[in-house]
Amino acid sequence: MNHNTPLSPRPLRHLSDVQLRVLTTAQLRSQGVSPADINAQCRPGGTWQQLLPGVYLLRPGPATSEERLHAVLLYAARCPAAEPAVPAQPGAGEPHAPQRYADAMVTGLAALALHRFSSAPPLLSLDRIDVLVPRLRRLRSTGCVRIVRTPGMPEPQQITGIPVAPVPRALADAVADLADAGVVRRLLTEAVRGGHCEPAAVVKELTQARLLSRPHVVDAVDSLLAEGRAIAEDRLYRMIHEHGLPDPVWNVDLRLPGGPHLGGLDAYWPDHAVALELDTRAPRQDEDAMWSEYARKREHLERLGITVVHITPKKLRDSMEQQATVVRTALMASADREPAAYVVVLPR
Repeated sequence: MNHNTPLSPRPLRHLSDVQLRVLTTAQLRSQGVSPADINAQCRPGGTWQQLLPGVYLLRPGPATSEERLHAVLLYAARCPAAEPAVPAQPGAGEPHAPQRYADAMVTGLAALALHRFSSAPPLLSLDRIDVLVPRLRRLRSTGCVRIVRTPGMPEPQQITGIPVAPVPRALADAVADLADAGVVRRLLTEAVRGGHCEPAAVVKELTQARLLSRPHVVDAVDSLLAEGRAIAEDRLYRMIHEHGLPDPVWNVDLRLPGGPHLGGLDAYWPDHAVALELDTRAPRQDEDAMWSEYARKREHLERLGITVVHITPKKLRDSMEQQATVVRTALMASADREPAAYVVVLPR
């Protein structure tokens, strides 16, 4: 037998070329390859090699990035599939592929590289690949794989057949192992500037990972929130312009004449008594207290006859047209409302 010899006449159409080159002991045995055969092929000068405990590359030479990724996932996966393709149901197309990488996904810098972060190092340059697994799995880090445990697995994203942690989780796992403030800042900034996710999702993951006690991470988060705020404001300007809404006055404070401060607003239409507020709260703060402050301000303004439109950066990014319709509806409805109380509009 050599590395070009078919392992079995049984169909393996659910496997890619890489998956046919990287197999576990269980998968090889299910195809009739004995432990003695495996050992013989992996001897010095042999045509196979062991990449990780129980995981083999069925060819000589250095493993490619893709082969390493599949190897670490096979090592970490819970009972990786050893069976060939499941027969298709009548009328179905290709055989159904079983889940090969249950309870395992790539995270950290390797995941960010797969998400095409320009500030993440290339896969081939990484000495190790982080793999996220449930907390109670009995696994140890070895070779090029580092096991990262979590009490709750996120829903993975599939990138070229590889289960990959969502960007916020991958960032938190990467930052946990980084001491370079510049690298951390570049990764977090690219996450928002590149449209991968909103700042709130990143800060939530960093908070859960208890990373906000590190000064260089806090500094990077401050830059991240400022970046996210600027991007959200730019989208808001675009929404007003591209959807033909009347120009508001921007970034203002409202006060009652000779009375108390009513709060700052991102946009205000004085002739319609319609206010717009971007919700860019930082999740590391007390969310209940922050939301109570938002709610109190909104209730106070609405008692004065001012309609408040509340928009999140995520809604602006994902459904700008819908948010423009919400604002337009509020502006049109102003003609049917009682006149609002007179308020003083000041620059913020």
